[in-house]
Amino acid sequence: MHSNSLKNKNVIITGCNKGIGKATLEDFAKNGANIFACVRNITNDFKIFITKLKKKYQINIEVIKLDLSNTSSISKSVDHIYKINKNIDILVNNAGMLFNSLFLMTSEKKLHEMFQVNYFSQIFLTQIISKGMIKNKSGSIIFVASTSGINGDFGRFAYSSSKAAVLSAVKTLSKELSHYNIRVNAVSPGLTETDLMLTNTKKEVIESEIKKISLKRIANTNEIANVIVFLASQKSSYINGQNIIIDGGYL
Repeated sequence: MHSNSLKNKNVIITGCNKGIGKATLEDFAKNGANIFACVRNITNDFKIFITKLKKKYQINIEVIKLDLSNTSSISKSVDHIYKINKNIDILVNNAGMLFNSLFLMTSEKKLHEMFQVNYFSQIFLTQIISKGMIKNKSGSIIFVASTSGINGDFGRFAYSSSKAAVLSAVKTLSKELSHYNIRVNAVSPGLTETDLMLTNTKKEVIESEIKKISLKRIANTNEIANVIVFLASQKSSYINGQNIIIDGGYL
């Protein structure tokens, strides 16, 4: 969907320096949106990437430093965004973390760390941004969850639990915010070709899982980004409170 369908819309995307977030950033740029690209670390490579996107698509992109493990950092980042533009149309909660740990080996500290980044910080950010959307009586909020939050994932107790919490939040938020013409949805990718997935999943596990996928391959990041942009656009104007599973037909 590259038709300037989001021209002049203002979007916040978290965790967009690589993987699904980076692909989503580029897809929004192709569709003419003005973007607040929120990343934990601003690298020179990312700055060069942003400069190229701005020039190619003639849009505004502001790079915002955002550390989701720190609540005060979230508040400061939003203050920075609002000084530039208070009218946010779309929020994409993409940033997240993943580590492998069996339930009996998961410490309280690690569990808190996982939920802080994957759940609490995203809910806090959504709460702030949705207040602005309420004033405008319009908005679309998309959470990037995971099939792990639906099916569970052996050896990833904390991650699966945090994503399940996100999916539950989407259901409730969609009911509460719909009165203000704000839609809330989620996407749940299965195996996707990202650094996060590849560095945390053994090769033999990936090969075994591919056999259970009817399309017999893992997703590329653009295939996830396309669905996120669709949910942000008016083409999905009657979709609310849904979780779109993108797993290639997992058997």
